[in-house]
Amino acid sequence: MSQIGSLAVTLYTGERFDSNVAVIVPDDEIELAAIWSYCRSRDFPAAVRAIDSKRNVTNSTLVKVPFDLEYWQKVAEEGGPLPEPYSNDPTQWLFRGDPTDSTEPLQVAVARLIGYRWPDQEPEVLDELADADGIACLPVVAGEQPAAERLRVLLERAYSERWSQDLLNHLLAKAGAPGQSLEEWLRDSFFAAHCRLFHNRPFIWHIGDGRKDGFSALVNYHLLDNRLLSRLIHTLLGSWIQLQREQARAEVPGAEARLLAAEELKRKLELILEGEPPYDIYVRWKPLEEQPIGWNPDLNDGIRLNIRPLVTAGVLRSRFTINWNKDRGKNPDSSERLNDLHITRAEKEAARARGKRA
Repeated sequence: MSQIGSLAVTLYTGERFDSNVAVIVPDDEIELAAIWSYCRSRDFPAAVRAIDSKRNVTNSTLVKVPFDLEYWQKVAEEGGPLPEPYSNDPTQWLFRGDPTDSTEPLQVAVARLIGYRWPDQEPEVLDELADADGIACLPVVAGEQPAAERLRVLLERAYSERWSQDLLNHLLAKAGAPGQSLEEWLRDSFFAAHCRLFHNRPFIWHIGDGRKDGFSALVNYHLLDNRLLSRLIHTLLGSWIQLQREQARAEVPGAEARLLAAEELKRKLELILEGEPPYDIYVRWKPLEEQPIGWNPDLNDGIRLNIRPLVTAGVLRSRFTINWNKDRGKNPDSSERLNDLHITRAEKEAARARGKRA
């Protein structure tokens, strides 16, 4: 409930709110509908203003008003059940994962393709099209269909009889890519838009060698553990490198350049897997013996910290706004809350060994 102006109200669904908003919580949930009916009526703000005419009313004033429970229960019954919590915005936790009922259909479809799930998402037919390991390669790799073709199939399944080329063109235009093909949008535009949409905390990582005709893959960050990164390097990227070697021997145009770019990407990803500075993960609030060794991220530490090795290595499709500046305040020992520090594997392993002996 807003504490200023007309005292506008809404049902609370878990969002953050500032100090100009108050929350009314019923002692008995059975009375919620009656309280909701009263608070959204004209009677409630009038009753509050009769007590306090100031622009900004206090929390306590909001519940000092008279309340006829029996009357408002009847009003609530006539009004029907409370509205169900709902959002078609994929940045909200109560979004249910339906591309066709979304403000960002293509972004949601890509997320579904690589196996991302929203908390309230119900099991349904699109699940069987999700990649089991959370990786979708953009070119044909290891016998898998390219990501754009798989995404097209998912969209066709989602939209059913409504699906058409005209609809796809409309979705691409809505995503800020008029005139582009689905392949071009995935390759050139998707990741930057994804970073903007999710406030520079991307959970789909577009990893690639920087060439339009080179190797790249969309990866579900929530699944990207040490094993999956190893699969990306040695199975998928390894298969691509082998293909480029064969084509280079056959003197296929561009194969030599693609091979060099892929091998450089492999080198960078192996450095991330190893985790030596500057490709290590550092978590400010964890003691030395609990720091990740190599690529073993803890999702609870957050994308800001875990994505640092990939940004440092330059293996993401596009740059985005993120930093590792020091946090405000001080540590318990009065030291600065620094985030951009680097620790060697040897230092971390020695600290763990000391911890075990202790």
